[in-house]
Amino acid sequence: MGSPFYSFLRQNNIVCLKFFLIVLFMGCISHRTTNLCSNQLIATPTTPTHLDVTSALEALSLDGYFSFNNNNHAAKDFGNTYQFLPLAVLHPKSVSDISSMVKLIFDMGSTSELTVAARGHGHSLQGQAQTHRGVVINMESLMGPQMQVHTGEQPFVDVSGGELWINILHETLKHGLAPKSWTDYLHLTVGGTLSYAGISGQAFRHGPQINNVYQLQVVTGKGEVRMCSKSKNPDLFYGVLGGLGQFGIITQARISLEPAPKMVKWIRVLYSDFSAFSKDQEYLIASENSFDYIEGFVIINRTGLLNNWRSSFNPKDPMQASQFDSDGKTLYCLEMAKYFNPDETNVIDQITESLLLELHYIPSTLFLSEVSYVQFLDRVHVSELKLRANGLWDVPHPWMNLLVPKSKIHEFADEVFGNILRDNINGPILMYPVNKTKWNNNTSMVTPDEDVFYLVALLSSAVSSKATDGLERILKQNKRILEYCARADLGVKQYLPHYKTQGDWRAHFGPRWKVFAQRKSSYDPLAILAPGQRIFEKGRPILCNHLIYSHCMLYIEQCIQPNEPCSWHAMKPIYALFLGWFQVEQNIRELKE
Repeated sequence: MGSPFYSFLRQNNIVCLKFFLIVLFMGCISHRTTNLCSNQLIATPTTPTHLDVTSALEALSLDGYFSFNNNNHAAKDFGNTYQFLPLAVLHPKSVSDISSMVKLIFDMGSTSELTVAARGHGHSLQGQAQTHRGVVINMESLMGPQMQVHTGEQPFVDVSGGELWINILHETLKHGLAPKSWTDYLHLTVGGTLSYAGISGQAFRHGPQINNVYQLQVVTGKGEVRMCSKSKNPDLFYGVLGGLGQFGIITQARISLEPAPKMVKWIRVLYSDFSAFSKDQEYLIASENSFDYIEGFVIINRTGLLNNWRSSFNPKDPMQASQFDSDGKTLYCLEMAKYFNPDETNVIDQITESLLLELHYIPSTLFLSEVSYVQFLDRVHVSELKLRANGLWDVPHPWMNLLVPKSKIHEFADEVFGNILRDNINGPILMYPVNKTKWNNNTSMVTPDEDVFYLVALLSSAVSSKATDGLERILKQNKRILEYCARADLGVKQYLPHYKTQGDWRAHFGPRWKVFAQRKSSYDPLAILAPGQRIFEKGRPILCNHLIYSHCMLYIEQCIQPNEPCSWHAMKPIYALFLGWFQVEQNIRELKE
């Protein structure tokens, strides 16, 4: 027969469902003394005051030090659109400085609103490495062991998480070695790029930087120092790589190396037809014997473009190149590089000539240059120095980076470059394909569901406040592009993602959200780390909302089938979930008493 309670539920399913959903979600909104769904019991009776927190931080025994004043630099980044002033900045001299500080904040419990952000060289775009009245870690001051380069069949280098890639380049070159995969700009920290992916023109062959790491040392959100690799603590290892700083702070990394060349043959060619441009790019990244670096650019109404190139490139046919006019046109530039050593010059010339014969660029627009390996890899820094000299570096940078499936790239290009972007965006537009087979799906990085996808990077600079290159106009332009991608269902994913709600983050991760939230619950259950990503909020349960949302939506779908009554069988699991949640509350009350 069953109890009267269950009989009532059978007869009033929809009413009860609404009531239980309200109670469940209210229970997950804010629970300041417990984090029910993270399996972490917190028993902190009072909220620490500002003075209590400062005193506790000052009392820590450190090799480095805290600064509590004049920390405005930690409230700025390259994006230059968000500014959140921290309570303190930690300048660590050891990994134990970081772990001790995080452990102290973890022990304060969820009643403390103190959070922690690891800051590298300050090149975040939307405040991701900032924390309002929290603690910022100046990772560049971390004094780990000196870089250790290990030669052999599988060479590698051990580096601090706060080390700059440009320094790694110079150190490894002393041994005739270098990392396989780079970013276009090398004045970034190891921990910073590995928390995203690290992409440049070598990614089609070697994958992103996160695919070229053997081992990590990480400080978790509990203050634990953990070593991890694909065979030791693999869940943490893969979670941290591309994990947006959510599961731990990278304090050391072991980077894969390869023999380094001395010279680079650097080539640029132009296209007026997008189909030919994309077809040639896709051909090159699929070829075994291809260039070592492949990127592309979209050029919209760039007056005097070829004249600017002549400062560093030589046109193969100067007479024809001088007659080419780029004004008022949308052009596409294919940029390639072939690495070599001086004794291989003749062979490389033949290989390059053979590869170029297969391409369909405008013949009069072939530009070549030979530079050192270091000059090529550090090419963006040269532009930085020029922009700084003209006061154009410290301006807002409302960049937007998208990963577009190969099958949708023509549709994307037609709308974005044909309708939305009609003018120069005051910055380069990168556009080049990569092979998904070179990406490890175990990492936290999310990519489109196709074997080949394109990076499209709109690297705008908001030089003025009102003109066509003003910040508001660029932001509206970016919004239009994102709205178009969603409306057309292109399957686009953001790289260096920026969202403001957990719902948007859930959509970004898709079916991988559950694993992401579970990892957060395991390694940073109080959501102390990287609050600037705006994924999780300290003091709010991590997994609870996800579990309730997924269970309830599943059974609601079963319950609203046309012409079918809402069955007790379909609704029973939701009631079980509610009763389980109620029992957890009771158990916690008993423990606290």
